[in-house]
Amino acid sequence: MKPLLAFVLFASAAHAVTPADCWKLVHHGQSSRACFTQLTESSSAYDRAEGAWGLEDWQSANENFRDAAASASSPAMYKVRWGMLLHERFNNAEAADLFREALQKDPNSAQAYLGLATVEAEDYSGNPNASIAKALEHDPKLSAAHELAAKIALDNDNRELAEKEADAALVLDAEATSAMATHAALELIADRPADAWLAKIAAVNPHDGAAYMQMAHHLELHYRFNDAAAYYRKATEKQPELWAAHSALGVEEMRLGRAEEPQKELELAYNNSYRDPETVNSLRLLDSLAKFKTVKDASTVLILDPKESDLLAPYIQAELHSILATYSKKYAMELHGRVQVEMYPNHEDFAVRTMGMPGLGALGVTFGQVIAMDSPSGRKPGEFNWGATLWHEMSHAYIITATNQRVPRWFTEGLAVHEEGQRSAEWRDRVTPDILLAIRDKKLMPVDKLDRGFVHQEYPGQVLVSYFQAGAICDYIGNTAGEAKLLDIVHAYAAGQDTKQALQSVLHLSTEEFDKQFLASIDKQYGKEAQGFDAWRAKLKAIVASSEAKQYDDVIANAPAAIALYPEYTGDANAYELLADAQHVKGNAAEEAKALNAYIHAGGQQPELLKRLAAFQEKAGDSPAAIATLTRILYIYPVRDTELHKHLGSLLLAAKQYDGAVREYAAAVATRPLDMAGAQYDLASAYMAGGQRDKAQETVLLALEAAPDFRPAQKLLLELQQTK
Repeated sequence: MKPLLAFVLFASAAHAVTPADCWKLVHHGQSSRACFTQLTESSSAYDRAEGAWGLEDWQSANENFRDAAASASSPAMYKVRWGMLLHERFNNAEAADLFREALQKDPNSAQAYLGLATVEAEDYSGNPNASIAKALEHDPKLSAAHELAAKIALDNDNRELAEKEADAALVLDAEATSAMATHAALELIADRPADAWLAKIAAVNPHDGAAYMQMAHHLELHYRFNDAAAYYRKATEKQPELWAAHSALGVEEMRLGRAEEPQKELELAYNNSYRDPETVNSLRLLDSLAKFKTVKDASTVLILDPKESDLLAPYIQAELHSILATYSKKYAMELHGRVQVEMYPNHEDFAVRTMGMPGLGALGVTFGQVIAMDSPSGRKPGEFNWGATLWHEMSHAYIITATNQRVPRWFTEGLAVHEEGQRSAEWRDRVTPDILLAIRDKKLMPVDKLDRGFVHQEYPGQVLVSYFQAGAICDYIGNTAGEAKLLDIVHAYAAGQDTKQALQSVLHLSTEEFDKQFLASIDKQYGKEAQGFDAWRAKLKAIVASSEAKQYDDVIANAPAAIALYPEYTGDANAYELLADAQHVKGNAAEEAKALNAYIHAGGQQPELLKRLAAFQEKAGDSPAAIATLTRILYIYPVRDTELHKHLGSLLLAAKQYDGAVREYAAAVATRPLDMAGAQYDLASAYMAGGQRDKAQETVLLALEAAPDFRPAQKLLLELQQTK
């Protein structure tokens, strides 16, 4: 708004301002305090609420909205505006309730539908596009609905729709700055100048930090983390008191692994009453991280909880070195500088690290060369494989770097899933019931639109389905055209090609022909299982009932048919485990071992089942197989299991694999067992067997320090001293 409007509003004391007048001043970056103050002096509770809101007196605004909406005859809009206040103050749950209450009052309220869509889009929940459609059905001229639709479309990398919706908003409202921000973000993502759109935004509001925040958000979702930080910083420069921007900048700086900036920006937001969960929890996390242990070498930085750093660091560091060597050769490139890996034993800390990002069920997230992930102890035993997650996330570090952050989400996620299976056939992605139903119901997306399945879901579980589909596409390309073609596609994206162009230039296929061939391969691989899903579910339900009734002969008779219908199912109450348990009760050891072996090769990873199989293998004299099975547990749940490390150490020592024995006995010591002297003695024995006599003596002295009368340690020390 031009200064003239402000003059007209307040030139006359008799002029009664409206909330719309005041918010228009805000939209134009004009001083609005006097306007909102005048509203707080109104006899109308609704006007007072809007005035208090504008003055950032949140409590008074909330109380006045409550009073305004108390009457059964109050307009639905009062609840809509109250809901938007709560949304702005970090309470989306109650905001959504108010929008629904508004719709009960007025089923035609376009603003209430828009409020619901706003919450759904921010939380990556529900179906915001459906709510937007309802809003526009009731008010086709609601420009803000088109602005939100444009933002959602660009989140999903649907650039054509984002542009179309932004244009539609601008036709209805020439000052729709969010639509302008979408256009600016489209230019930035395409590596084109956004100056023209930035000038248009400045013409409406020269202090519009929110527009720059929106651009930063879109850059962030396109892996442009450094660029996102730069635009969050610009938002704080345009509007220094936009505390949300300071918070977002602090979080982005954390993601980039920077040291002092995050604390400064987050505290600035917090101290100015911007205390959303992301700000509060990120500050708490920074306090926790200050107590974490940092382990460095020439190529890696590990940030681990001090209670488990001694145990985990050797495993993670060794795996990282293997990954770096493998990917540097495979992708024909080197990463510059160290890779930083943070592991969180508290899953909520990891969730804070990734807050505001889609797909919050993730096990790990990569921000350039900074990787944050759950520690094995952050999940229930068997829920995830930290090794597979690390290979997955490190693939992102290479591919995002190789393409200068110009890679579609579907491809980098798909390639990372593919790499898990390349590392180990038993780590490959398995088809879950949700995925099998999506295959059956023809819900897989065209490859050039697959990015849209990773952010705003159109149906529950779509993100999981999209990960699987992306990985299956990369598997298909690797199997039919060769692994080298995947790297060629990486180079195509790095050269600025989109998916249509990349598939055409590398595979000489249109996306339509590729989809046809790929879906045929999926049907060949999974079509029978998908069509038999209901029959499998009925059989499994009957087997579970038989097991609970201790009708073990029925379990043994029927489990193989259920496994044949869906061999990849190793989740809760799977037929492999039920069959193994039944065979155990019946005393059929060989058949029990056979069922457990099949379970593991199908991708099962419950540690207790792996231990059962290892015991059979060891009893059968197959020590190498037992070692391999127990080693698998190290990638699943190596924490809090002293006996696992001691037993694996003993097998490795007997097999004269001294380095492995030392590693496992050292891990047993790192678990801080009650019998510390015994654990130190075992480690000293492994050192001695491997010819590391100095370390053996140093360690056996620690054993004797813990238990001076421990005879085996005394004997080992004497032996070491006599043979010097």
